[in-house]
This record gives sequence, C-alpha cells and structure tokens, in this order.
Amino acid sequence: MDASTLGRGLMYLGGGLVVLLGRALDLGNLPGDLVYRGDGVRVYVPIATMVMLSVVLTLLVNLALRLFR
Repeated sequence: MDASTLGRGLMYLGGGLVVLLGRALDLGNLPGDLVYRGDGVRVYVPIATMVMLSVVLTLLVNLALRLFR
C-alpha cells in the first residue's frame, strides 16, 4: 500500500464519518457556524463544528495511542 492509496482511503473514511455524524448528531447548528442565505444561494461555513470535531478526534487518537503503546 503506497501513500497515495492510504491518503485517499483516509479522505473517504473522514468524509463518510462527517456525513454519518452530521446526520446522527445534527452538528451543523452550533453557535459559531456561519450561514449566509441570499437570493438562490446558501453559503455554510461550519467553523465551530470543525473546531469541536478536531478537538474530539485529537483526544480520541491520543487516547488510542496511549492505550495501544
């Protein structure tokens, strides 16, 4: 397995997790998420959701690495 295959797999896994967690937990309505609705256009920037997911995933990965070391 080369690096490009591993990277592509991780991107698909991350995208799938975002879709599943987004539907299950309704993460898109946090106070720091920016939404602009105009005439026929909607722009959504989930800043608070990205920060929260980053912190949670960092803690989980660190915990897993400490447990399996």
